[in-house]
Amino acid sequence: MSGETVTLADIARAAGVSAPTVSKVLNGRADVAPATRERIEELLRGYGYRRRAVQAAPLLDLVFHELESTWAMEVIRGAEQIAHEEGLSLVLSQSSGRLTPGQSWLDGVLARRPTGVLLVLSKLDPAQREQLAARDIPFAVIDPAGDLEADVPAVGATNWQGGLAATRHLLELGHRRIGVVAGPDRMLCSRARVDGYRAALERAGVTVDPALVRAGHFHHEAGYACGRELLALPDRPTAVFAGNDLQALGLYEAARELGLRIPDDLSVVGFDDLPVARWVGPPLTTVRQPLGEMAAAAARIVLDLGRGRRPAATRIELATELVLRSSTAAPRG
Repeated sequence: MSGETVTLADIARAAGVSAPTVSKVLNGRADVAPATRERIEELLRGYGYRRRAVQAAPLLDLVFHELESTWAMEVIRGAEQIAHEEGLSLVLSQSSGRLTPGQSWLDGVLARRPTGVLLVLSKLDPAQREQLAARDIPFAVIDPAGDLEADVPAVGATNWQGGLAATRHLLELGHRRIGVVAGPDRMLCSRARVDGYRAALERAGVTVDPALVRAGHFHHEAGYACGRELLALPDRPTAVFAGNDLQALGLYEAARELGLRIPDDLSVVGFDDLPVARWVGPPLTTVRQPLGEMAAAAARIVLDLGRGRRPAATRIELATELVLRSSTAAPRG
């Protein structure tokens, strides 16, 4: 049988289940045992079963691995701008810190049948991708957490160049003991920023000191804890490049507790250029990551794919930019 002639009843007989059970899987219902669902999905793929076209709901699904910072708000604003222009509603969800959303999230998406899905710092496993594709639900990744398959649409930023620019700025001011507080090593953006930091030091003939490299999550607490460690070293750094603005703010607090003044005793550079970066004291020198523009670009890709149009590009890297403020200066003495 071909995908054009196979029926729902044929799939049900092959799977040893009832036709309503196959229908539940097709409609993304959650009340099907995982093993049964997998068997039915495998048969649907094997037979090349063609689902009848279903009108997509006027929704954009935006899923984060966590929703706990103003970083997420900048992404939401960018996606909401496109959703508003297109007459769509935005559905927000999070995967509880996991880089691959769970089955409950997927069940909800399949039941909603949105116009498209945007995944932030997340990725789908092959089975999840197939289930979305089988129901003609396009998706794109914003700021990929890791390496993606070549055909997965994605929008990111020039993280390596951002790390290079931040560290080069500190070198040009005269700093040589430059620490770095990185994000999680499992995240591609974090590794790229640290690689840019290392490249800047190496190009300047400065040896990378492992004692000046710390890693944690992308929150204030990690910046504070790693900052305390770095600033307690006998030969402490005179400058620190933080993996994001929230870590930089945690570093501010660590310096304050130790009686160090920014930038007189310690220069700090962040990453993201969140709105708060302008208002802290002193205002934070940081690398601007165009989060809103990244989300908007990913949303446009998804909408083009959903309408059967070929996007101008499905892999995009938007430029980062060093924003100079008052948290950096030449080292004293």
